[in-house]
Amino acid sequence: MSQNLHTHTRFSDGSSDPEKYIETALAQGLTSIGFSDHTPLPIENTFALREDQVRNYCDTILALRDQSSFTGNPDHLSQSGIPNPEFGIYLGMEADFIPGLGHPFSHFLENYPLDYLIGSVHLVRNGSPADLWFIDGPDPATYDDGLNSLFGGDIRKGITAYYRQVNEMLTTCPVNILGHLDKIKMHNHGRYFSETDQWYVALVDETLDLVRQSGVIVEVNTRGLYKKRTDATFPGTDVLKKIFDLRIPVLINSDAHKPHEVSMLFGETAALLFEIGFREQMNLTTSGWQCVSLM
Repeated sequence: MSQNLHTHTRFSDGSSDPEKYIETALAQGLTSIGFSDHTPLPIENTFALREDQVRNYCDTILALRDQSSFTGNPDHLSQSGIPNPEFGIYLGMEADFIPGLGHPFSHFLENYPLDYLIGSVHLVRNGSPADLWFIDGPDPATYDDGLNSLFGGDIRKGITAYYRQVNEMLTTCPVNILGHLDKIKMHNHGRYFSETDQWYVALVDETLDLVRQSGVIVEVNTRGLYKKRTDATFPGTDVLKKIFDLRIPVLINSDAHKPHEVSMLFGETAALLFEIGFREQMNLTTSGWQCVSLM
């Protein structure tokens, strides 16, 4: 069983229509795919769904699930001109948690027929709603500028704010999957801190304890590796060892923004997890969440 539940389409910051991702997923041997475009935010941005497009996004994915509008590569279609009926298509969103900004996560679960919700932090709030540290994106200068302007260059203060925000999300929001748990490290590259620093380890341990209590699934996100922005998955190997010891469930996601990325580094990541000791990962089915064999 192989699926990717972290997929971004043209409706948010992905490159292509959902059909293209389905074609690629079928060609790469996945058994299902889940779409997770970013929930709307009431601030200027280039990555989230627009409020007036949420319904269209949901309807598009549901239509594809009903196999009524798929017109992809004929090599991957059944004789009736639709995808393999055993291939699963799931509707989700990646909800960006910023305290005091945007709809509560429950809004999306109550108003749209979502199969799951990924909870993530990309913008760290410090003070007013306008004071946001963008920790994502391809340019490390954006990370550096935000750290300097909002946290006075104090990396410990900035990272503490990040994990506190993740913790608040875990304790106040309905989330199925925790997205890229330690993404705060992406633009560090050994410049500001070490992931073995005692204060950093303590922050991660505090968050993992909340994850364990909440029952949330931790995604093992491969995007930092295949985009060559980090030398490890999100979360990294040391954190994954702790997750294994705590018996926290995991699943592999690619955080795809382009069709060819839907299963990138899945094999390598499954091997890493197996070496750590994992034998199963979570899989979303029409009957709900199930444990499936990792290898």
